[in-house]
Amino acid sequence: MGPWKRLQQPEGRRDPNAPKRPLSAYMFFAADKRKELKESQPDLKLGEIGKATGEAWKGLSDKDKAPYQKKADADKARYEKEKAAYEGGAPAKKAAPKKSKKEAAKEVEEEESEGEEEVPEESEGGDEEEEDDDEDDE
Repeated sequence: MGPWKRLQQPEGRRDPNAPKRPLSAYMFFAADKRKELKESQPDLKLGEIGKATGEAWKGLSDKDKAPYQKKADADKARYEKEKAAYEGGAPAKKAAPKKSKKEAAKEVEEEESEGEEEVPEESEGGDEEEEDDDEDDE
């Protein structure tokens, strides 16, 4: 495969029914500013629009950012509400720290070994009964 490591894919795909993450105040601002820039200067490239919106955001005062922050707060409240409904009303928990592959494999092995102990094998049980029958005959 070569000296480069293959990039790891995420373990699971995102659930399409999961609520969309909330937008930040800057993203609401950028959406408005992008429309203005496209109308006034339609020949701007994507990177140039991004630079212009970033510079404009830095130049805004807290007072000018307030309407966008208000939209962001409302969107965050919407997300929290939808997330709670999606998770079945369970309170939000902190994500557990990721485990290494070795730790995850060890847990899987332990679970498999526990499952084997609970299920008795029929061949062993049948052999014991036959041996008991042989002892009775003697």
